[in-house]
Amino acid sequence: MKSVVALGAGSIILAIAASSYDRADSRVESVAPQPTAASAVMSSASYFASPFAPLARYRATLDEMRPSIGAHARTTRTMAPVVLNDVVKKTCAGCHSDQRKMGNFSLQSFDLATVGATSPIIAEKMIGKLRTGMMPPPGRPRPAGDTLDVLTETLERQMDAIAVRKPDVGRRSFQRLNRAEYERAVKDLLTVSVNAESWLPLDTKSANFDNIADVQIPSATVLESYLDAANAISRLAIGDAKASVSTTTFKVSRLANQNGHEGDAPIGTRGGGAATHYFPADGAYVFSVSLHSTPIGQLVGGNAPFDEKIEISVDGERVALLDIDRGMHESEPNGLDLKTVPITVKAGPRVVAAAYVRTFEGPVEDLMTPIGNSLPDTQIGIQDAITIQGHMKLFTVTGPFNPTGVSDTPSRRRIFSCRPLSAAEQRPCAERIVNRIGSQAYRRPLTVSDRKAIMSFYDEEAKSGGFESGVRGAVEAILASPYFVFRADEVAVTAKPGSKVAVSSTDLASRLSFFLWGTLPDSTLTSVAQRGLLTDTTVLIAQTKRMLADPRADALSTRFAAQWLRLQDIEKVHPDPLLYPAFNLQLAKNMQKETELFVASLVRENRSLLDLYTADYTYVNEDLARHYGMTDVVGTDFRRVTYTDKNRVGILGHGGVLLLTSQGNRTSPVLRGKWVMEVLMGSPPPPPPPNVPDLEVTGASKEGRMLTTRERMEEHRANASCRSCHQFIDPIGLALDNFDVIGQWRIKENNMPLDTRGDYYDGTKITGPRELQQVLLKRPVPLVRTFVTNLMAYAVGRRVEYSDGPAIRKIEASVRTKNYRIQDVVLGVVKSDAFRMRMVPVAQAALPASGASVGQSR
Repeated sequence: MKSVVALGAGSIILAIAASSYDRADSRVESVAPQPTAASAVMSSASYFASPFAPLARYRATLDEMRPSIGAHARTTRTMAPVVLNDVVKKTCAGCHSDQRKMGNFSLQSFDLATVGATSPIIAEKMIGKLRTGMMPPPGRPRPAGDTLDVLTETLERQMDAIAVRKPDVGRRSFQRLNRAEYERAVKDLLTVSVNAESWLPLDTKSANFDNIADVQIPSATVLESYLDAANAISRLAIGDAKASVSTTTFKVSRLANQNGHEGDAPIGTRGGGAATHYFPADGAYVFSVSLHSTPIGQLVGGNAPFDEKIEISVDGERVALLDIDRGMHESEPNGLDLKTVPITVKAGPRVVAAAYVRTFEGPVEDLMTPIGNSLPDTQIGIQDAITIQGHMKLFTVTGPFNPTGVSDTPSRRRIFSCRPLSAAEQRPCAERIVNRIGSQAYRRPLTVSDRKAIMSFYDEEAKSGGFESGVRGAVEAILASPYFVFRADEVAVTAKPGSKVAVSSTDLASRLSFFLWGTLPDSTLTSVAQRGLLTDTTVLIAQTKRMLADPRADALSTRFAAQWLRLQDIEKVHPDPLLYPAFNLQLAKNMQKETELFVASLVRENRSLLDLYTADYTYVNEDLARHYGMTDVVGTDFRRVTYTDKNRVGILGHGGVLLLTSQGNRTSPVLRGKWVMEVLMGSPPPPPPPNVPDLEVTGASKEGRMLTTRERMEEHRANASCRSCHQFIDPIGLALDNFDVIGQWRIKENNMPLDTRGDYYDGTKITGPRELQQVLLKRPVPLVRTFVTNLMAYAVGRRVEYSDGPAIRKIEASVRTKNYRIQDVVLGVVKSDAFRMRMVPVAQAALPASGASVGQSR
């Protein structure tokens, strides 16, 4: 039986969809700037003339600069509007004309007095480009003195004034729990760790993130996947004494290092794989493994001069030992598969491991270097000159056979908070369970109709299966409910369409919890919200600080920062194993964890956002430290260490960032330059023009020698249509070209000395990562605003619009004098109207009352 819970799903989704509509450009009145005395511009160019200044001196200088920056921002500089109009037309309208429309807009009719009202998007684009100093482009005439700064500040004041007169805090119809949020919510609710990708479709990303409402419109297929998940998870949580035999498969990547120890496997083993598996019932289970073969069907590692064994363990205890026949072949009846006899295992979550028994320690003396102890190619390693060990392909768990019942498990202890001693006590006990779990899942107290709806599923299941079966049906109903899966802000029916209203205390609690923790509110936050206290700014700040101090706030690094910095792209790059034999899957995972731990420390310690660029430390374990050339780091645990290489500083020296901006067989200054411009500076280059050949089309050799990446780029950008963008991208990327594909320092490419010299778009000479870092920090404002923009999008679950520009500037200005500390930035977002308020749609469809009609299908 599979219950499908509607709980008013049809009407609530229709109401949610009705509240989502296209945004029309608002017409707002322009506000003339107030004339005041002009002030001088602070300049620090003389300091940056020394690219290798000691880091301590450099950071001390930054600390001295910040108060000056803040003081400068409080001083208003003005020029006559007619003068600024003339500047725009002479400096910008040549490219941004009605005919050429570079950047897809024209400034030929620019008028400072009306641009904010008639073309607010263009005004915000101009602010962004002017703040980064990218416009006018290199080689074009620039106005003298601080004219462009005055133009920028005037545009900002005008847009900020319009926002005060006609506020717009943005619109968001609803949010749906994505895979990561669903996994965390189920874990908090039932103490069950699940892999949501087993049921839920891949999350669509928008504005860098997977929680943006505008791409979360549910289809029938998506809704069905949540129903499948609810059915399966409820059975995992309760257990199923009548479970049928099924097989769960765990794959082992060919890029995995098979010589190292798999973290959850027993000590004394190597390679293989380990995972947490939920056994649905007490019973017998069969474990099997499949090994990799060579192209001709032989066992990979079969030429090793020793026999091997595979140990099967459950929760660290050996339950079977399988002998490997070095002469086994795919043509045999069992192929390269090994399996155990049925083994009795109790129900619940268990760590299952299948790993090789380690037969020796230390390196093997070979004529050729083994390929990272991984298996990127089954042909590599069968030569006599390489000693390679066996590589596991996958392992499976099949069962239960002859189930005998369900033992106590953590999820059963969480669910069954009471135990009926008689038939009369069963339903009252079930109601208490439903009220507790349902209130946490719905993120609000259950109404009478909520309880009635859920208990109807209990009653139906209890008739045929008893008390536990009824509770399982109720848990499934809760997990399938739209009040669990969707988050929609309630709006009073009396709210005026088009007005700005405060988000309710309970809805604000959900926003805050999913922002900081990526999961359900805890009991403390729920209690404060239910008393209506969270709308008080003091209470909101106190709760935010409490939650930032909680380990669950690491979601800001593993969820927010990982997506903002595009760390998920690390797994998409597979370095050529012959060029980079040291690379393997564990190294890639270590690189990602390095950046996540680094960002988590910045949040936890409330450090300056600019430490992202200036930090002289990172987090490594033994393998990653060895990769970076660091010594005295032993073991698999990560720890904080100080860089020993003066060229490696901040995230620009993180191996993961350098890997994800590379190709598999070479570095890519274009990808690296584009990443810096788009991710860090918030000013991405335009897409390449059509019919322009890819860099790979450019010849790799000339006059009998291999060309360096720089030489190939210079031939590529000889095309005039490419040069306009590459003059921005290439110097940034070339400054990082001493780092190879996997982030190791080099001075040659194809046996030719590297030439990383370049001219930053403002004319500064840069040749390496430290000079790039310094030139980026000459303009900290766009770096901080880009961070705030991404943080706000992630926090409110919608794309940032032009109307959010004033709020972003306000947050950046408020933290400027506080050293740009990250927790202050988080608090700025939480206190913003965009986070605490919402716009009432012009056509507001009333939501159904909580716990409305219930439907089911079988």
